[in-house]
Amino acid sequence: MTDVPLGMPQLPAPDYPEGVRARLEADAREVIARYPDSRSALLPLLHLVQSEEGYVSRTGMRFCAEMLDLTTAEVTAVATFYTMYRRKPSGEYQVGVCTNTLCAVMGGDAIFEELQEHLGVGNNGTTDDGKITLEHIECNAACDFAPVVMVNWEFFDNQTPRSAKELVDDLRAGHPVEPTRGAPLCTYKETARILAGFPDTREGAVHATGGAGPASLIGLRLARGEAAHAPIVHPRGETTTEGGE
Repeated sequence: MTDVPLGMPQLPAPDYPEGVRARLEADAREVIARYPDSRSALLPLLHLVQSEEGYVSRTGMRFCAEMLDLTTAEVTAVATFYTMYRRKPSGEYQVGVCTNTLCAVMGGDAIFEELQEHLGVGNNGTTDDGKITLEHIECNAACDFAPVVMVNWEFFDNQTPRSAKELVDDLRAGHPVEPTRGAPLCTYKETARILAGFPDTREGAVHATGGAGPASLIGLRLARGEAAHAPIVHPRGETTTEGGE
């Protein structure tokens, strides 16, 4: 029979440094005050502690449990259920490649494979410089712009292996990168704080536009009996006019 090492029991998680704890407590109380039942604030509080460390650490889960009068087991059950909560240190930019059916057949699988080789990491792996964490993700409801890559939950539509490699290279080099639509790109920690419910104070970020584009409305037009238009967006990102010229 093979011996199974049991190891030592895990020690309680350490607390945050005093100054960090005081700052997070003030933010946490602001979040908790939004809810009639304090335990309803758990999801935004997990984003809050993730904005501090870039992932949900044992210290972060202890903090959430103490602020909400929950057990660490209850907090852990939630933190391990949702994939948006990282469980280990990760990159400044979370690069997710959709590999669901449509994105996959349109090139998502090829993008994911080439990015793994290009970056030298596997799924959920982080580059040595700490800039990029690569992961395959499930459907992001952007099938009309497949294949889709997301960076810190911002859309980069109609990608190719080449454009995706250029994207991660620009991120690692610190070059400006603009999502296809939506708010300007920010770091993963900044994204987590916004998801915790705090204002995005960057100039112009709140007023940034660019939701679903014309391709998203084709089904609605057909349902109304309108004539179908030529593709508005080329599968590889080259725009055309409304008449398809």
